[in-house]
Amino acid sequence: MSKIKYRAVVTGGTRGIGLAIAERLLKDGLEVIITGTSENAEYPTGASYYPVDFLNDNSVAAFVEFLKQQQVDVLVNNAGINKIGEFASIDIEDFDRILRVNLRTPFQLCQAVIPYMKENNWGRIVNLTSIFGNISKEYRASYSSSKFGLDGMTAALSAEVSEFGILANSVGPGFIDTDLTRSVLGDRGIAEIKKGIPMKRLGRIDEIASLVSWLVSKENTYISGQNIMIDGGFSRV
Repeated sequence: MSKIKYRAVVTGGTRGIGLAIAERLLKDGLEVIITGTSENAEYPTGASYYPVDFLNDNSVAAFVEFLKQQQVDVLVNNAGINKIGEFASIDIEDFDRILRVNLRTPFQLCQAVIPYMKENNWGRIVNLTSIFGNISKEYRASYSSSKFGLDGMTAALSAEVSEFGILANSVGPGFIDTDLTRSVLGDRGIAEIKKGIPMKRLGRIDEIASLVSWLVSKENTYISGQNIMIDGGFSRV
C-alpha cells in the first residue's frame, strides 16, 4: 500500500523557526514528525513527537534507527545550539558540543534517510545554517565552524545524491524575530542590528518557513547544493 502523504522530519520543532516550519509543512499537507529535548513538550496538533538528546550517543543512535524505519521523504535539520566566546578562551568541550549538535547530528540523520529516498527516487533535505555559515564575526568561532561545515556537507551531499531526485540545500537565517533573539539582544541591541539590515527590520519565522516549504516541495525541481541566505540583504552589504 503506497503512502498518501509525504513524511517530513523537523528537528528542534517545538519552538521558534523549527515550530514555524513544522506548522507550515502540516498546513501543506505533509505528515510531520518533530523532535525536541523534553519528554513532555507541547507540539502542533496533527504532528508526531519524538524526544531526543543530540548530545547523548544512545539517544541519537535510537533516533537514527527509528528514522530508518519511517520512510522519510523530507528532512529538515533545524536543531542547533550556540555559545559565543573569545577564540583563545573557548572551552574545547563547548566547541565539541556545538559541532556535535550542529554538524555531526545532521550528518547522521542524512545518512539515515538517504537509502529510502534513493529507493523512492525522490527526497528533499534542508539544513538550517546561518548568516554565520556564510560570513562571520568575533566570538563566533565555534558556531561559524559548525555552520560553515554544515554548508560544506550539504554541498557534498547534493553532488552525490541529486541524480537520484534528492535535492539538498542549506537555508541561512539572518536576524529573526524570535523570543530568543529578543532575550539575547534586548531592545537596544535589536535597534542597532536593524541599522545594518538593508530592509531595516528583523526577519519573521513565517518567512523562513515559506522558503523551506518551497524547497521541499515538488515545485523545486532544480535547486540543489545551495546555501540560501534569508537575511534582508544583511550579508551582502
